Order: sequence, then C-alpha cells, then structure tokens
Amino acid sequence: MAFTMFGRTIRKIGVVGSGNIGPDIALHFSQNLYAYSVPVVVVDILQAALDSGSKKAESKMAKAAEKGIYKKEAADAIFKNMLFTTDYGKIADADFVIEAAFERMDVKHKIFDQCQASCPKTAIFASNSSHMEPEVIFEKIKDKNRCLVIHYFYPAERNILVEVVPGKDTNPALAEYLMKLYEFIGKAPIKVKSRYGYAVDPVFEGLFLATALTVEKGLANIKQADAIAKKTLGMGVGPFTAQNLAGGNPITQHGLSEMNTKIMPWYRSPKILDDQVKLNKPWETAARGEVVEYSPQVYEAVSNRILGAYFGMICEIVGSGITNISNMELALDVGLVMTPPFALMNKIGLKKALELVEAYAKENPGFKVADILIKQASTGQPWKIPVVLREDKGTVALIKIRRPKVLNALNEEVFNQLREIIVGIQKDPKIKGAVLTGFGTRAFVSGADIGMLAAQKTPQEAETFCLKSMAVLNLIENLGKPVVCAMNGLAFGGGNEMAMSCAARIAIKGQKVFVSQPEPRLGIIPGNGGTQRLPRLIGMEKAWPILRNANPISSAQAKELGLIQEEVEGDLIETAIHWVQKIRSGEIRVPPIKKDPIPIPSKLPDVDIGHLSRKIDSLLQRAVLEGAKMTLEEGLKLEARIFGECLLTQDMKIGIENFLKNGAKVNANFIHN
Repeated sequence: MAFTMFGRTIRKIGVVGSGNIGPDIALHFSQNLYAYSVPVVVVDILQAALDSGSKKAESKMAKAAEKGIYKKEAADAIFKNMLFTTDYGKIADADFVIEAAFERMDVKHKIFDQCQASCPKTAIFASNSSHMEPEVIFEKIKDKNRCLVIHYFYPAERNILVEVVPGKDTNPALAEYLMKLYEFIGKAPIKVKSRYGYAVDPVFEGLFLATALTVEKGLANIKQADAIAKKTLGMGVGPFTAQNLAGGNPITQHGLSEMNTKIMPWYRSPKILDDQVKLNKPWETAARGEVVEYSPQVYEAVSNRILGAYFGMICEIVGSGITNISNMELALDVGLVMTPPFALMNKIGLKKALELVEAYAKENPGFKVADILIKQASTGQPWKIPVVLREDKGTVALIKIRRPKVLNALNEEVFNQLREIIVGIQKDPKIKGAVLTGFGTRAFVSGADIGMLAAQKTPQEAETFCLKSMAVLNLIENLGKPVVCAMNGLAFGGGNEMAMSCAARIAIKGQKVFVSQPEPRLGIIPGNGGTQRLPRLIGMEKAWPILRNANPISSAQAKELGLIQEEVEGDLIETAIHWVQKIRSGEIRVPPIKKDPIPIPSKLPDVDIGHLSRKIDSLLQRAVLEGAKMTLEEGLKLEARIFGECLLTQDMKIGIENFLKNGAKVNANFIHN
C-alpha cells in the first residue's frame, strides 16, 4: 500500500538521526501513516542512539495503549511499522527523507550527499533544522527544488506546530503539498520565508535572553525570573526550565550569537549562558510544587522588560515579512504554549505596548522598535488577528476557519471576519463561488464558544445575539454564488447550522461521529437556524429525533438522510472546488432550501430524550413545529426569540454551568424547570 493524496504518493519515509527529536518525528509519521502501510525508517550511524530511540518510541506507544489513546493492537502495529537501522540502504527507496541530526552544516551536507546519491530523484528532502537557512543546508544538492526545512517543536509527536520553510529554489507546489500533508496528519503548519532562526526560535531564544538579562542586571534570581516570565506570558514552563527540558543551552548559545548579525544586534549569548554551557549543567529552577516568592516591585521590573522584549521581537519578525500576524499568533499559542502576542497587545492597549518596547529599546542597545508597531499604535486601533482565512483558487475562494485549540469553535470574531470575507466575495467579479471549511481533520466547527453563550444575560440580549450571527449565515445562503461546505471533521451545533446555510455539503468519508445538534445537553435550543433549516433540508420526520435527543450521527447516516451530498475519500478541498464549478455550470443541480412553510406529518416519531430537560424540549418542539408553519425568514426570527426564552429557565443555567465545570461527557442534573 501507499499514501496517495494531494497529487503525490508516499510509499516509505526516512528519518536520519536518532537523537532527541528524530524518533519522535518518526513516531508521529508512523502513528498517522501505518494504516496506509507506509513504513518509517530511522537511520543513524550510532547503534546506541538507535537503541535509545527505539526504546523511547516503544515506551511511548505502550503508555498510549495504557491510557486508552490507542488500542494495544494499534499501538503495537505503530511501533512495528518503524525500523531503526545503521543501513542507509534501507531508505534508498524513500519518497520523503527528513534529516534530524546535529545542527552543524558539515553533518547536514554529508547526510544529504548520501541521500542524493541513493534516494529516488523524486524524493522530498527536508531538514529539521531549528535555525539554518535552507539555502545553506542544501547548497550542494543539484535539484534544490525538492528541498526545504520542516522545523518541528518539542515534543515532536505531540506538539502540533511545524514551520514549513522553503528556500529560494524550492518548488512552490512542494511547499503547498507539505502544508496540506501536515495539516492532514494532525499538525498546524505555518509557512515561513527563509531567514536564520525562521519565525519562532528568535522568540523562544529571545525570551530566554530577555529573562537572563534581568538576572544579570540583578533584578531577580534565576528562579524568580523563570517564574515571573512564566506568569507574565502564561507559559507552560519558564524560559530556564524550557532550556533544561530541551537540553537546549548549546543550541541557544549558538543561535543567539548568529542572530546578532542576521536579525538585530540585541541578540547575543549572555554571560550566564556562556558560563552554564562551560559547566554543562542544567539551570537551578524551582522544583515541582515549589513556591517562588518575589515582591510586587520585582515582578513589575522583570515583567515589564519581558513584555517589552516579547512585543518588540514579534513585531520585528512580522515586520520583516517572513510570516504574518495570524501565523505568529497561532505558533506562539499552540507551539510555545504562551499567551498569543497580538491578542495580549490588544488587551493592554497598543499605546502601552509601544511604551514597553520603547523603554526596552532605550535600555538595551541594538533592540529594534518595529515600524509596524509604531504605525499601528498611531491609529488607535487594535491589531486585526485573522482566524478566518481566504485564499483564492482561480475563480473559487477557499474560506478556512482556523482555531485548532478549540476545534474551530465559533465566536464573535469568527462571525465578524466571516461576514467581511463573504461580502468581499460577493463584490469580487472574479470569484464565481466559494468553499467553506475548517482547519485540520478533527472538526469543521465544533460548535459555538460556550463562553460566548454564557455571556448572554437577558432574553433580549440572547435574541439579538442569535439574529446577529444568523445574519452571517443568511448572507452565505443568499450570496448568489454557490458556497460548498467541505466538512473536514465533525460539525456540532453552530457548525452544522453553518454548513446547512451552504448550497451543498460534502464530508470526509467514514466519520463515525459527525453531525449533532447537542444544544439540549447545555439546556438550550439551537440558535443559528438548526430548528428551521434541518427539517427543511431532510424532512420533519428525520430531523425530529436529531434535534431532540442531541445524539450524533455518522457521515454515512448524514449522506443517507440527504444532509450531505457526498462522502469523499480523496482530497476534500479539490472535490469541493469541483462541486462549486459543476453547480456553477449546471452540471450538478442541488435543490435550494425550502423557504416557504413545510408540511408537518400527522404523527412524528417518538423520541427518548433521556436525562435532557423536558422544559427545554418543550421550547425546542415549539420552535420546530411553529417555525414549520412560517417562511424560513420568519422561522429563524422565532427560533432566536425562543432561544432567548431559554434564559428564563433554571435548566439553561444548570446546563451551561455543568459544561463549564465538567465538560461535555458529564450529564447535567436538569430539574425540568
């Protein structure tokens, strides 16, 4: 077998280097491609490194089986799909080779010389470098258009961030292929132009430098500075602790020294890092559970400097043009697990953010105050942080909701950006239709942000809230250009309601848990058209149980019910684009949603609502049955009004509080009032 998708076939993957990260890269590939019988081969010249890497991978899969992440048979199969060997001949037929060896140019050149001599001429060559430009790494490769950097982050099998860094000679189609591939196998890839350190490591290493400088200046000790940095930026661990975990002192020392001339003079290896590298010891950070004490004055002194450095570095990176605001916000959030920078600047105010950066630059020679920050602060407006992205594919606009941490959940900003994009498409004569999708493969849209729902205080507020978001879905429905929803994963609540506003819906095949209207579990009814559009699309009898029992259906069931038009095994987006083109040409005709009243059967199926609120169920039934007697426009207004009535019940409060406290798996104890 082989993995064939997005116009390429991969039969075997090679990973060169069995050190800190190579086995984890290999493990992630095996986890995602073992079902396609794509073997993953790890090559190293040291048998001890191979033995250690193999043992690590085996241990991780054993723990995954113990925790129920994988069934034991699958965990065993994933590990057995990996081969650890000293024989470079075992990757001579690999279609994709990733080098994960030492961060040394001579080592990388030697590895790729061997790969160039033995691997197929069509093989992709990638380096998991953390700093070096692709032009430097691949300078001796004859066919440079198949070469680029894929920068993983620790731990590589779990951290979803990867930087895709093409060189000046990389085939743009290859970079696009790898962006699609990595998204398909569960990563969050961001594309970054070639520059030393790329987009993320100058922040990771720069934050270490900024924190270390506060220690050198006597503002705090190591434990205090580490703890304050962690708190200031909402980090999982502080900068010193992160160096200990990744064993990164020597790499950071070298990286900071190079950034001095390649990015800005402020970057340099601080004396305490040089000394620590000589000692070859970890930093003395706080032990687990240890409380680090510091005064408010110490906190403010250290925190202000860290924020000034953070905002300044981020704006320099975006200002350089190597990536954009949306990518940096995503990368820092999911990759380095810290408070995203542009949202944080918006929160404290751009005037204050600029003051912090200017104060830091005044104290630290060589630190740059980026023009983009000065310009944005002068407008008095916050940064715009795109979470809904538009990319035109010829005459078809691809719209993607990208919020992976919350499975693309809807919030006010998503609706605002979606409205702006749809209006832009409406006015663009070059665009003949659109594809609406979500990021990744787990969810199209997992529903509405619960915090957004919980924020509604009165029935009138809730009704207005529904009508405002409904207006965006109505805009999609009445665009005058076909919008096809490419349902790349589950569509719950508002996700299914958004999909139903599109002209047609297609989905990845074989999704066992696919569509649901789970609102009754929260003590509410659908508020974005679910009670009105679902009966009109699939009929009242079929919609009745789906709306009332809140249970999910599979993609196969959705196809059988007529909710989706096709289950797709191949490239979902390309298939969706073809659907747009065929609808536009008349080759495919998808009946529009009924906008007039629809018939109500004399008898509807009995539905067991189990523990769900009978009070909320009565409101839901009213919305469905009374709405069916109205036009779609009138029915949507009715649904919004009845959604508002949910706020008058005790069960809505119980449902929302239960979800926020216990999550979706714990049933609320409704009192039916």
